[in-house]
Amino acid sequence: MTNQPVNLSPAGPPETQLPNYDPEAIKLLSDALGVELDKRRDAVCAVVAKYPTFLAGWASIGDLSASGIDAYMAYRVGYHRGLDSLRANSWRGSGFVRWRFESNRGFLRCLAGLAKHARIIGETSEAVRCEQFLIQCDPSGEANHLLR
Repeated sequence: MTNQPVNLSPAGPPETQLPNYDPEAIKLLSDALGVELDKRRDAVCAVVAKYPTFLAGWASIGDLSASGIDAYMAYRVGYHRGLDSLRANSWRGSGFVRWRFESNRGFLRCLAGLAKHARIIGETSEAVRCEQFLIQCDPSGEANHLLR
């Protein structure tokens, strides 16, 4: 149980916006994503090793991984790191985590990547749960493009 209040409003469930991440990490990730393709994944991994809670970094590792189990592993770690971050920022298991906030995008990318690669490796029930969770997090549909 938590002693943190859950603020409900007539507008619906609460909305969580993750805090902006360290600008240095964002710059390092941008630089890593700009290196030669054959060195890019290693460069991104080096950034994430320095900033292991950087969700956009985990999502980028997933994006750069081989389809299937390798990508699944990266997205899964990012997803669980994201849940930890959401909980640390007043999310209590329900409510919106909207794409329109740049700081939420790393988590949403990990969630969508996990759904996609769970389906690829045959974890259909997990894929469906993740797809539904993504829609619940942002019912506006702004994040739905991630599932394609």
